Amino acid sequence: MFFRDVIGQQAIKERLIHSVLDNRISHAQLLFGPEGCGTLPMAFAYARYVHCTRRGESDACGECPSCQKYDKLVHPDLHLVYPIALSKDLRVSATVIKEFREAVAADNYLTLDDWFNKIEAENKQPVIGTEESGEILKKLSLTTFEGEYKIMIIWMAEKMNVTAANKLLKILEEPPDKTLFLLVTEAEDQLLRTIVSRTQLVKLSRLNDDDIHAALKIRFSLSDDDATRITFQADGNFAAATHLVTTDEQAVFNLQVFQKWMRACLKFNMNGVVEAVDDFASAGRERQKQFLAYALEMVRESLLVNYADQSLVRIAGEEKAFISKFAPFVHAANAHKFMSEINLAIQHIERNGSAKIVFMDLSFKANELLNVPNPDLRPQT
Repeated sequence: MFFRDVIGQQAIKERLIHSVLDNRISHAQLLFGPEGCGTLPMAFAYARYVHCTRRGESDACGECPSCQKYDKLVHPDLHLVYPIALSKDLRVSATVIKEFREAVAADNYLTLDDWFNKIEAENKQPVIGTEESGEILKKLSLTTFEGEYKIMIIWMAEKMNVTAANKLLKILEEPPDKTLFLLVTEAEDQLLRTIVSRTQLVKLSRLNDDDIHAALKIRFSLSDDDATRITFQADGNFAAATHLVTTDEQAVFNLQVFQKWMRACLKFNMNGVVEAVDDFASAGRERQKQFLAYALEMVRESLLVNYADQSLVRIAGEEKAFISKFAPFVHAANAHKFMSEINLAIQHIERNGSAKIVFMDLSFKANELLNVPNPDLRPQT
């Protein structure tokens, strides 16, 4: 992974590059941001740049022995830690390093769900366990093999259990010479405050639509219309955009379930709501999150239809036809609450909440909110 392969985030790239060129590398850095913004690709690109022996002013050379090893993530001074599903046979992440390298090679915007699908641990809890911290201390006590720095990337650092996190505190405060910690997280608030306080914060933002649109056209050779449609559904998350490209039936699923769900919620047709809940629950957790993100976007688009310049409306075809009928039910008196409830449902799904309970609860709230009178136009029901 090179800086040029990281989508958007130009200011962060320049900041990290200058820290290397000016020899001002902070020994412990926390890269954080929402899913799909590029925290892991940025960490790999930064580590490559630090180790590159013929680096340029904007990126690693890609040709030196160090870069050739980074192509396969086998540089001897690069150490990787990531969540696993603990078992009697699997105690530390190095046990499945081959699988992790394959997963990153297949998709450098790797998600935790994709990683656990790769190791067939979808229904287990991701953990960076106590024994992992001992391995980290052991690896960093060794001298460097080739590079000037020993680099430790801890992906999904929020998954460290308390014991593991506490064991790292001292080495983060007093690291061995020429050691670089790169902690990567999508949930900075779930890390111990004592860990956060010992790191330099590097915040990545949700990607803008133009960057995702351009990346989709380049990486997947999509038409302008397809790239626009997927960008709309991805909502700043390139990992979600990648999933939508590779599983385009998700787009059909989203629209069909959303239509069925909203029509059932409006009158609270119990049979229709139950069918929608069953459809939702039968999908995997990643598809559930994508659907809720899609629902959030449809509510936002309804607001644009009602109150904004129509040139800002991004949907077309069947989606636009449905929104033209649905939009009058989304207005200033209920939209903010509606979006808050959908966001809350996304958080519950991310925390392994019961999909049926989460979606049924959201359906009751949707019924209540959709029937709030529109102060601008009382719709025909």
